Amino acid sequence: MIKKLDNSNTDVANKIFTIFQNSYKIEAELIGAVVFPPLLRSAKDIENSTTLFYGFSENDCLAAIIEIVIEDKHLDINSLTVDPNYFKKGIASKLISYVLGITDFSKAIVETAVVNIPAINLYKKHGFVEFKKWTPSHGIEKIAMSVEYPLCS
Repeated sequence: MIKKLDNSNTDVANKIFTIFQNSYKIEAELIGAVVFPPLLRSAKDIENSTTLFYGFSENDCLAAIIEIVIEDKHLDINSLTVDPNYFKKGIASKLISYVLGITDFSKAIVETAVVNIPAINLYKKHGFVEFKKWTPSHGIEKIAMSVEYPLCS
């Protein structure tokens, strides 16, 4: 089941934080990052965030989270994390489909590490295509991908 999460609630923010930590530690290993910026985000940062969080729960346990921003008909996927206990169940794909379907937008954008092939393949499955590569100051080469949708009238 997918539902909007109230990240301003301390308990919810802590649950999001725990899944972020568990998932991002594995991603950091996968991409070979010694310093991985998403791991530096605190539960308080999540609690104070103005982004939207949606969670996938299985048997009343929060299993995965997608964090988005919708502004001026653009959807930005800021994060997508799955608790390692729920890997390989198609949950990330369900969350992407969900957020792509809940709002009227013209373009969706996501960024990930160039070497994060599983994430890149997942986004390609949903129609995302590469439009930019660069290396930010933290040194992890990134790729930006987007998918465009015609606006409904």
